[in-house]
Amino acid sequence: MRSTRALLASAAAGTLLLLTACTTDTPTEQAPSTETSAAEEAPADSGAGSEWFVQADYDRELAQRDVEPEGPADEPWLQAIEPEWVDTADLAGEGGDKTLCFSNASVSNPWRVTGWITMQQQVEVLQEEGVIGEFRVSDAADDDNKQISDIQAFVEAGDCDAIVISPSTTATLTPAVEAACESGKPVIVFDRGVNTDCMVTFIHPIGGYAYGAVGAEFLAENLDPGSTVLALRILPGVDVLEHRWAAADKVFSESDIEVVGVEFTGGDGAKIKDLVTQYLQRGEVDGIWMDAGDGAVAAVEAFEDAGKPYPVFVGEDEMSFLRKWDETGMTAIGNVYSNFQWRTPILAAQKIWAGEEVPAEWVLPQEPVTSADLAGFLEANADMPSLHYAKFGGEDLPGYPEAWTDR
Repeated sequence: MRSTRALLASAAAGTLLLLTACTTDTPTEQAPSTETSAAEEAPADSGAGSEWFVQADYDRELAQRDVEPEGPADEPWLQAIEPEWVDTADLAGEGGDKTLCFSNASVSNPWRVTGWITMQQQVEVLQEEGVIGEFRVSDAADDDNKQISDIQAFVEAGDCDAIVISPSTTATLTPAVEAACESGKPVIVFDRGVNTDCMVTFIHPIGGYAYGAVGAEFLAENLDPGSTVLALRILPGVDVLEHRWAAADKVFSESDIEVVGVEFTGGDGAKIKDLVTQYLQRGEVDGIWMDAGDGAVAAVEAFEDAGKPYPVFVGEDEMSFLRKWDETGMTAIGNVYSNFQWRTPILAAQKIWAGEEVPAEWVLPQEPVTSADLAGFLEANADMPSLHYAKFGGEDLPGYPEAWTDR
């Protein structure tokens, strides 16, 4: 299982929204026919027929959705799917508070901001318990070179009792992670993978294939045969996003759904609204699939402005979308790339220092928000800001709710 680490990344919700994307200002000139797959409308190197699609990884992630995770039911950030345990007895330290060092890719979008707040609150709990002394943090601001320097500085300082890394990119950060491992300090990687197995544990939700397939399956199940779907993507060439689209493309190609367009938006709400509006001017759009939920409300508003019926919609667990979903009563699902994963690296460090076993690849559950539990998440997050993520997993932390509402 560990050989696939580099193919798994977070998110969708990662630092992608601030990157420059190769986008189009107008929809493609001709929508694909029912005999043409959406992959042909997207760039040639994307979709289920591309190098991004790995059948074995696709099969594994889809199967993991049905696996009962090990661990406490009320603490999903400590659950693990099909774990292979690593003995950390030789990494256990003496008593006393520890210095935990964290190299963060960035806090450049709402998903990362939400997670960063949750992580800090978890650290404060362990500081009060005397487990963590100093929490030393560097933020690379989406700059690979800066993150490499940040990690090198932690290694050269020599006083980190563990190093947590959320890589900005996969291949470029691999040597820096390997150098951190060679320092002899426990290394914990989470969110996005790298091309090495040297870390003690790699923490992430199930993955992009599972994310993409959930949304596409929902549309196929809730739309009539021959219905049309518009796929909205952030940008090409990013592994987790390519996996999301590859999975969706495969599901659509095996269904009676017609994909009328695959458009890159850069995560820009104005561009999303404009693109959807243009497609609605050309014909009917019955469903919307998105590879990340930012800008979902803008897409819904395009239907409202055009006086069109609401589509069947695949969004995310961002509160702005969940509230719009509830307000409109449309048929929808809130996809999830579990934000509560930001707690897990901190608790993993605690376990390693205590010599407890941890999973080599710590796969966390990844379950969407459905109509059955929408009301519960709305109620639980009633006071949270629009850019908050419902499945942040911080309700039991001392700073709740002010730490998140006062961001």
